[in-house]
Amino acid sequence: MSHDPSDPALRTEALEALLTERGVVEAPAIDRLIAYYEEQVGPMNGARVVARAWSDPAYRARLLTDGRSAIAELGFEGPQSEHLVVVENAPGVHNVVVCTLCSCYPWPVLGLPPSWYKDPAYRSRIVREPRAVLAEMGLALDEATEIRVWDSSAEVRYLVLPERPAGSEGLAEDALAGLVSRDAMIGVARIPPP
Repeated sequence: MSHDPSDPALRTEALEALLTERGVVEAPAIDRLIAYYEEQVGPMNGARVVARAWSDPAYRARLLTDGRSAIAELGFEGPQSEHLVVVENAPGVHNVVVCTLCSCYPWPVLGLPPSWYKDPAYRSRIVREPRAVLAEMGLALDEATEIRVWDSSAEVRYLVLPERPAGSEGLAEDALAGLVSRDAMIGVARIPPP
């Protein structure tokens, strides 16, 4: 382990030790919280939502009409998903999500936001020059593709429904979910063919 005081793991360990030593929180409570975010909340939930939408046209229609209710059908609800809007990528249209004010993010389906999502550079530049930022992140879109930037807020969170990749037509939902990445559901990546 690093002994650099700026190392996040070291700072986290020190904070946990201080909080448990002072009786603010018990270690098992921290362990339960960590397990919750590792096993029950995260991009694997969003991947299940996307796979269902790709497999079930009626579910896809409900998801695009009322994202919160549709994800609740799969058991995903809670804070940060009360007003979920799902936007769909299609040929010639690519959606990307940002929160220009802070880091509003649909935790029940994407888990904790990645550090780059909270970075001021991403938050300002993706609005001004989305094509350049996406290219820097490894997603080069042709000039004919319209890019729509959606700004999350305390009132509404966004989830991108990525395009289903070619060659995935015969896959079951579980296999489809395995293809879906968090970054594709934010809109900074595409899903490659299986």
